[in-house]
Order: sequence, then structure tokens, then C-alpha cells
Amino acid sequence: MAADLDLELTPVEGEARTLSSFMTTFPLVPVVLDPYTNESSWILDTAHRVLTHFKGAGCRPCWIITCPADDAKTYLGPYADEFLTFADPDRAMAKNLGVVEAPALLLVRQDGEVIAKAEGWNADEWRAVTESIAEFTHWSRPPMPADGDPGTYSGTPISA
Repeated sequence: MAADLDLELTPVEGEARTLSSFMTTFPLVPVVLDPYTNESSWILDTAHRVLTHFKGAGCRPCWIITCPADDAKTYLGPYADEFLTFADPDRAMAKNLGVVEAPALLLVRQDGEVIAKAEGWNADEWRAVTESIAEFTHWSRPPMPADGDPGTYSGTPISA
């Protein structure tokens, strides 16, 4: 599945630009969260750990939060300052990337191809995505699951 590279993303700090402009050098590694659901809050620390692990890799770890910018900053707190954070209040980018449920972890190549995706929380599925990221970037893999990670659960619909 290839995303529309001309669709705009809006950082919580900055001007909207096309998806392709955020991936000129590195693939995107977004975590998509819906801040108004328990399911996304249960995975927040795990998702932060994954993004932090790939901070030095040849990729662009980021958040896509399905709400207005002010709500995204409030929800993420200091995590919003650590990584590029996008507000997606109409969920257009999440849908563009083929996300059906939040939380989600993806690897999006510069041509828009979503080459790995996990939705909801399942340690094996998220591990498969992190392994794809590690292989693609020639980086190490984070432990998955790790102490403190939640039990397996389904996500909530993005279409809502």
C-alpha cells in the first residue's frame, strides 16, 4: 500500500508540508495514537521506548496524534518535544497510511510504501515492525515486549 505523498502533515510546531517533504532523506517511523482512548494511553510509554530506540537510526521517528495540536501537546507532554509530532485531527494522514486502528506503529519508505505496520497492541506484531525498521536502517532491535508493557489488546477504530 502506498500513501499519497502530496497529502499535508501539520507539525504541532511549524507549518504544514507534504508527506514527501518530511521523508526526503529518511523513511518515516510514526506511532499513531488517539489521545481520547484508553488503548492509546496504555501503549504510550512503550511507543516512546520504541521511538527513542530508533532516534539515532536512519529514519524519522515521529508521533501522529489524531487531534488538534494543543491537545496533542497536552497528551504527549514532554514526549512531544523529543520527536517530531504531527496533529491529525481529521485523521486524514492516519487513513492515508492505511491505519485502521490506533495505536499503530509503521515503517513508511520514501516512496510512500508502507512496508511494515502493526495495529492495536500485540508484542509479536510490534516486534515484527521493529525488526523491519532495524533491518531497513541497519540498526539494533529494541526488546519487545519489555517489563511494563501492557498485555495484548485490540485498538480503536480510526474511522470514528
